[in-house]
Amino acid sequence: MKLVCSQSDLKTHLSLVSRAVPSRPTHPILGNVLFQTDAETQRITLTAFDLSLGLQTSFPGQVSDNRSFTLPAKLLNDIVTRLPEGEITLLGMENEAEEDDFSVTLVSASGRFRIRGMGPEEYPDLPELSTSEDLQVPVPALADGLSSTLFAASTEEAKQVLTGVHLTRKTDSLEFAATDGHRLAVVETTQDGIEGAAEELGVTIPARALRELERMTKLQKEEAVVTLRCDEVQVEFKLDSQRLTSRKLEGDYPAYDQLIPQQFSKQVTLERKRLLASLELVAVLADQKNNVVKFSLDSENQQLALSVDAKEVGSAQESIPAQITGESIDIAFNVKYLMDGLKAFKGNEIQMQLNEATQPIIFTPLSDLKMTYLVMPVQLRD
Repeated sequence: MKLVCSQSDLKTHLSLVSRAVPSRPTHPILGNVLFQTDAETQRITLTAFDLSLGLQTSFPGQVSDNRSFTLPAKLLNDIVTRLPEGEITLLGMENEAEEDDFSVTLVSASGRFRIRGMGPEEYPDLPELSTSEDLQVPVPALADGLSSTLFAASTEEAKQVLTGVHLTRKTDSLEFAATDGHRLAVVETTQDGIEGAAEELGVTIPARALRELERMTKLQKEEAVVTLRCDEVQVEFKLDSQRLTSRKLEGDYPAYDQLIPQQFSKQVTLERKRLLASLELVAVLADQKNNVVKFSLDSENQQLALSVDAKEVGSAQESIPAQITGESIDIAFNVKYLMDGLKAFKGNEIQMQLNEATQPIIFTPLSDLKMTYLVMPVQLRD
């Protein structure tokens, strides 16, 4: 067996699939990456699968024959990453006395490495979905939805269904939602090109899988389209020569639309970058205490005062101009939640809508992105 490819191609694609290799595999072969070569198409396919998340990608190379074999993912990745750019040759040899004894010699301009591998027989196949329906989503629409919601998913495994992002198919759009119980991010993508038969789609996908999908979309051209398919257990994304499979999260996702207030007594328009810069400044002190920042809305002077009081360390206050309608009010937030949301917004003007200091507050960007960010306030104590 002989295959030749560029160091940059192997490095890029190996790095991509290696993220599905478990750090502590339950079976030795799961710590490997599966190589498949196709002499007819002159392509090399790499696959990694931890029995929950599967990643597959292919790229061009010079291939002598059709072969399948596996190599240790971490070892190979460490070697390839450190090699200089240029051509890499993999030469495979089998020990006829031992069928499972397979080794590869990696040859580059700077040296040679012999790596012990394993046969492909025990490597698990990626799931094949039992559905013919699919949904076509343009890469920009998918990228907007993921970048604007992933940050709000829970990291607590006890709330399993909240560790994912919920996707809902609307008539002419796709809605993304994520919440950890303290904040909620909802984005409705309305770009042309969202097509398919899955009109009643409603699926919760692990945030871990979607972060890998987000990385994959960054390697694609803007006009690329992602195909989404799902059945009772699995979800699959295909884009160009790449494929991602993941188990769906079980359980009913919260009826988040019922949490969003429909009427407000107060409204504030702010410059996003100015507010974010002020939050980052006072957060230096907030980090020393409890991450709480107080907003004081002054409707008479049309300004917002941000303050942090960390008694053992000191205090901080910043004031910025704001367009305020409604009565003045004091309200407090987790400063990290606010900064996460502001970083996900597009455009430079945002709107803040609220009622009382103990009720949910809604932030929305005044841009083309149809996004709603709900944050629960922190109770102020005297």
